[in-house]
Amino acid sequence: MQRRVTIRDVAARAGVSAGAVSLALNDRPGVSAATRQRIVEAARELGWSPNLAARSLAQSDRVHTIGMALTRGAAAAGLDQVQMALIGGIEQVLAERPCALLLHTVPDRDAEIALYRQWWQSGRVNGSVLVGVVADDPRLEPVHKLGMPAVAVSQPALSGPFPAVWTDDAAAIAEAVRYLALLGHRRIAHVTGPETLGRTLLRGDAFAATAAELPAVTARTLPTDLSAHAGARATRTLLTAAERPTAIVYDNDLMAVAALAVAEELGLRVPQDVSLVAWDDSDLCRITRPQLSALSHDPFAVGEEVARCLLELIDEGRARSRPAGTPVLVPRGSTGPVAGEN
Repeated sequence: MQRRVTIRDVAARAGVSAGAVSLALNDRPGVSAATRQRIVEAARELGWSPNLAARSLAQSDRVHTIGMALTRGAAAAGLDQVQMALIGGIEQVLAERPCALLLHTVPDRDAEIALYRQWWQSGRVNGSVLVGVVADDPRLEPVHKLGMPAVAVSQPALSGPFPAVWTDDAAAIAEAVRYLALLGHRRIAHVTGPETLGRTLLRGDAFAATAAELPAVTARTLPTDLSAHAGARATRTLLTAAERPTAIVYDNDLMAVAALAVAEELGLRVPQDVSLVAWDDSDLCRITRPQLSALSHDPFAVGEEVARCLLELIDEGRARSRPAGTPVLVPRGSTGPVAGEN
């Protein structure tokens, strides 16, 4: 594991004392121009940056700053209610101590890794929250090598060396499929997120496995980017197929709301002709007509557990992975028995 580059490392590279390095890098008198230049070059070669946390120790004994990076695409699209609740839960716990959450947007994963490296080398953060974890996530190894404490919002199977905080999505989607089968649905579809996203893989596997256990149930899956537009396009594809599904489960609320409009556009009734189930029981699910049946969970509580886990890791050097509940199916007006063979 890598450690932070210190003033002593710079001093050894430049062949001077740590005191001379401090004078040179803080632009204070006491060293010659040639020595100052040699020290600056040594610092640059080693990738040294000032330890902001160390400088603030005199002001507070146990101040922690937690970093969290979001991709620029997600930020540009706007944080949805679930993301805001997750952040709110993290901040709720941090507010109980002299702690702060540092949010930053990045264009891609490489930039995110570089940001973590800069944050850690400068001492700007004491740990980070990893969101949007994918299979074989490229962030895990470099962040682990940095030695930076981190918690992954994902299933433990995908979190690598880091503790994970997760909801039992597999159990939740299995409940939804069994519920739809009890209503008489035999053609059930699942509109998912990107195929590389960790939660998509886990939900998709559970969906397929549960459907395979049920007599005469056939399952179809369509991946999307989780946007309303992609959800509408996937719904149109499914509902215009020769053997269209009689029930569809969506991996978020935005796509399910878009599906209501597509069903109306195609002259189909919800739930008589097609039943719809949304993930994320947000306000959107309750203001539609009919109201959307949904898999309800508490992202605020997940955020609280993430913060507690990370603070434990920072304070004690270790923390266990922990579940943060199982989403619960809330049946509403968008699901019902099959009206007849389609």
